[in-house]
Order: sequence, then C-alpha cells, then structure tokens
Amino acid sequence: MAFFSELKRLNPAQRSTFAACFLGWTLDAFDFFLLTVCLKAIAADFHVGIKEIAEAIFFTLVMRPVGALIFGLLAERYGRRPTLIINIVAFSIFELASAFAPTLTIFMVSRALFGIAMGGEWGVGAALALESLPASGRGVFSGILQEGYVVGNLLAAALYGAVFPHLHGTGMWTGWRVMFMIGALPALLAFYMQFKVEESPVWLEAEQRRKAEGTGKKGIDFKPFLTYLPTFLFLVLLMTAFNSFSHGTQDLYPTLLEKDHGLSPSHVGLIVVISNVGALLGGIISGALSERFGRKRMIIIAALSAIPMIPLWAWSHTIPMLALGGFLMQFAVQGAFGIIPAHLNELSPGPVRAVFPGFAYQLGNLCSSRNGVFQAAFAQRYSGGVLTNVMSWTVVIGAIAIAIVTGLGREARGEDWTLPNMAATDKEKSLS
Repeated sequence: MAFFSELKRLNPAQRSTFAACFLGWTLDAFDFFLLTVCLKAIAADFHVGIKEIAEAIFFTLVMRPVGALIFGLLAERYGRRPTLIINIVAFSIFELASAFAPTLTIFMVSRALFGIAMGGEWGVGAALALESLPASGRGVFSGILQEGYVVGNLLAAALYGAVFPHLHGTGMWTGWRVMFMIGALPALLAFYMQFKVEESPVWLEAEQRRKAEGTGKKGIDFKPFLTYLPTFLFLVLLMTAFNSFSHGTQDLYPTLLEKDHGLSPSHVGLIVVISNVGALLGGIISGALSERFGRKRMIIIAALSAIPMIPLWAWSHTIPMLALGGFLMQFAVQGAFGIIPAHLNELSPGPVRAVFPGFAYQLGNLCSSRNGVFQAAFAQRYSGGVLTNVMSWTVVIGAIAIAIVTGLGREARGEDWTLPNMAATDKEKSLS
C-alpha cells in the first residue's frame, strides 16, 4: 500500500510527529462524538428534549473558530509543538468539566470552552504534521491524518455500544458522565509529545530567517493574515460546504437509527462503527489517489458518489443493509474530506499556514454549526420528528455544493514549502 511505502521513508522523528498529530485529532474527535452518541441520555438526565441538547453541538462548533484563531496565531509566533501540547491539555480539561456539570447551563458553557480547545487542534496539528513530512507523500498522509477524526468517531461509537449499556450509576456517576470522564484521558498524549515530538522544520527555518533579517516580533502579527484575505474567504466557503456535508451525515445519524428505526444502543454502536470503517478506508484511498489524479478531481468524484448511497443509508429496513449503507456513505463523505488537510494547507500561504487552514476550517464549522439543530427542527415540523427525509436532502445539497466550490478553486498539489521565496509565490497565487 502507498501508506506503508511512504511510512518507510520517514525517520523516527517524523514518525513520532505524525503519530502524535494523528492521535491528537483522533482523541479530539473522540471527545466531540461522545456528545453525539449520548444525546438521548444527556437529554433524559437534564429533563429536556433532543433539540435542546443538540444546542450543545452548536455551542461547541460555534466556538471552534475562536480556538483556531487563538491557537493558530500562537503557533505562528511560538511554534507548532508547544502550542499543540497546550491545546491537547485544554480540551481534556474541558471534557472533564462537562462530565461534572451539575446543570444544563454549566454543561453548555463547558461545551463552549471545549469548542475553543477543539478548534485549535486541527490547524496546528495539520501544519506540524504536513510540514514535517515529505511533500511527495502529502496526499497519502493527508488521508490518514484526516481520518483521525473518523477513528475518534469510531472509538466513541465502540465505547458507547460496548460500555454504555452496562453503566447504571446515578447522579455524578450516570452513564454518560462516566463516558465523558474517560474522554479526559487524551491529556496523557501531552507527555508523549513533550519527549518524542520535534518542532516543524519549516517553522524553524522561517524563524531563523526572521531572526537573521531582524524581522522577528515579540507580539503576534496580523498583517500577513490580511494580505491573503481573498484566498481565506474562498477557503471558508469551501469548508462551509464540507462541514455541512460531514456533520449533516454524522451528528444525528445515531439518533436517526434509534428513533426512526427503533434500534438498540448496541445495534446503533455497531452500525456507526461499520460506517466509520468505511470512512477510514475512504479517506485513506482517496487521499492516496489524489496524488495521482489530483486533489480537485478526487474530491468531486468522492462527494458526488455519496448521492446514490442515500437509499441504503437512510431508508433500509434491516440492520445489515443499514450497516452497508452507512459504510458506503461514509466511504464517500470522508473520502472527499480525507484530501482536505493536504489541499487546504497547499492552498494556504506559507506565512500563515498554522492559522489559515484551521481558522477557515472552523469558520466553515461555524457557518454550518446550526446544522444539527436545523435538521432536528425541520424533521419535527415537517416529518413528525422523523429525520430520514431531512438527512437525505442534506446529502444531495452538500455533495453538489462541494463539487461546485471545489471546481472553482485552484490546485497546488506537491508545492515545496521549504523555499525561502514561497511567501511571494503564495501572494501571487492567492490572487489567481
């Protein structure tokens, strides 16, 4: 496989860096998806409806751009590695705070703070990983790195299916709270990073040039960010389409299986696990193929291939067929998304690579953050609470939107980020 051949080319430091960034994104996503699989239990514990608890997804998503901007700017100024360590510790602390929230209001505040920490991880981690790895394998590693998100979803679903049915505590030891306590364990990754992960060589070279030229600043510089504003706005539009597509097929899918199809938690967990296996394979395969056929072409093909999967995914009447539909749907959805780390970082100018991809990604999340709430509200108003119709149309609209926006952008596959004059090149290309 392409991944194994590329992995053999890496030195020990590069492998450790990639592993840490992959695990950081995996555990970040694991903490987020614990909320989505526990929506029904949390709603019951706080004596509110699914729609009210779905607001917690909104609060998490709406605060992620704040984290992307804060941690991205810190990573540009102080380095990717120390910023990522602080970031991982922060989202673990706020996940634990969510577990001990005594009221719905405090729970919502905890999820908002978790969103800030979660928002910083993707951009800083992707910059550290992709700047540390060979450019020729960027598509392959992009597919693996992005699917850390899927692995996190897979772990959350597996934990829910295997452990949650056996948790019968009360009060602060209610089942969902114990799940969130487990979700605080990613803080241990910070210790691994402290000793095993090196700083991005691209950032170190840029820092040495700044010091040699006497242009280093003690504060955080916003000017490079404003210089490339047209590129940034395009990336936000792209990521709005992508996040609507991804979250629209994932966040309420466990609820669809429970409410519309009457499945038990163990069967829901099984189907979501199988769906995420499809997502994992889709991201890896599409990422690798993007090295040969191009980022744009593979994104468009993968996104549009989700549409024919809708009948199996949402309308099947048996567990095996729903599982097959989930597998194929997420193979397509995350197949398109698996190319994004490389594509987004390649489209981002060098001087702001730690800020641009993550901030654009999370602003796209912000623009689509009401997705789950809207889906639940539309289903309640027009379908008597049945989610099947609404989520089916979400796939159609999302896939077409991704195909159109991706087609309007440029491609920068395999660009060399180590060249000193990349800033000028980036500025010229940002206007094209």
